[in-house]
Amino acid sequence: MYEPASPGWLLVALCAATGAYCLVRMRSPVEEQRRTAGAEALMGFGMAAMAVPAAVVAPPRWAWLAYVTVFGAAALRGLWAARTSAHQLHHLMGAVAMVYMAAVMTAAPAHHEHGHAGAGAGVPALTGVLLLYFAGYVLRSGARLLPVTVGGGGPGGAEPGEWGARTTVRWGDRPELSEACRLSMGIAMLAMLVTL
Repeated sequence: MYEPASPGWLLVALCAATGAYCLVRMRSPVEEQRRTAGAEALMGFGMAAMAVPAAVVAPPRWAWLAYVTVFGAAALRGLWAARTSAHQLHHLMGAVAMVYMAAVMTAAPAHHEHGHAGAGAGVPALTGVLLLYFAGYVLRSGARLLPVTVGGGGPGGAEPGEWGARTTVRWGDRPELSEACRLSMGIAMLAMLVTL
């Protein structure tokens, strides 16, 4: 027997853990990695705070307005950065989704619980577009995590003489962990949009 708030707490834990790993990635010597990790850490911790079950803590209206302000600024930054990096478009979409969810919760009557503000009204067009985008992003990110063999004799396509040589990669610079974090945040965003 589980409490109704249990999935919400799992979502909080997932997003907080992802945000914490993104903070580790901010120590990377690669500038682009640090910049991307900072945006993803903000998204992870923001999603964790937004996912706290309303039965436990019902945020006041000003908290939702603060989300709109913070993620509105992140969306503007993402829009500016998207000129030079295609990955920044995803950060822009994430920030827009956060602004949208916070705006919906700001406008929701106080007697509606988190996740039930739009019950019975159908799926608004913007929610549908965001759901489609994040579903596609999750599928793409998941596919990028699948192992690919490109020939050769060793694991992952390495030549037999190469697999004995080990290279040390810092935790913050591991591409598969970064991709797994992006995948988990995409899944979390889908879960949050579905309950909107």
